[in-house]
Amino acid sequence: MTVPTDLDRRFREAAARSQLLDAAYDVIDSELGPLLAAVTDRGLARISFDPEPEQELESLALLAGRRVLRSPRALDETRSELDDYFAGRRTAFDLALDMRGLPEFTLRVLSELAKVPYGQTATYGELAERAGNPRASRAVGTVMNRNRIPIVLPCHRIVGSSGDLVGYGGGLERKERLLRLEGAML
Repeated sequence: MTVPTDLDRRFREAAARSQLLDAAYDVIDSELGPLLAAVTDRGLARISFDPEPEQELESLALLAGRRVLRSPRALDETRSELDDYFAGRRTAFDLALDMRGLPEFTLRVLSELAKVPYGQTATYGELAERAGNPRASRAVGTVMNRNRIPIVLPCHRIVGSSGDLVGYGGGLERKERLLRLEGAML
């Protein structure tokens, strides 16, 4: 049996309005291709470059709860801020973030990462120092690789000690495109 599209949409919107969802997600079109984004009642919880990542949704359900549904309207604010960012109208995000379940060191690193200004870069070593552990540049690299909210938490702004582009979960091409968008690469 197939559920009519309109009925499905109304069901999802009613579930979101009634706060019956633990997390809502949608696929957002962007300059980098489709992005899967997910929110909880605490804020933005995920951005993935893979628009159909079963593993991402499973880990989101483990974190937030099993009631995870595709609900486009729940992502309106996220979609709007990302659209503004890609159009060059936004240099910082105002979204609440759901960071639950992350270790203390990861939270410190991501907090310092969020302070790297638009259009600028920092190295893994600099970020490790800012997070209070100057010898932890490799650990910072691991945190960047596992960043659940790329773009908003701008791991693309972190470069190797020589200034070279290294490592990015979305691929180096996307990292370069984001840095060019921000004017950090000539």
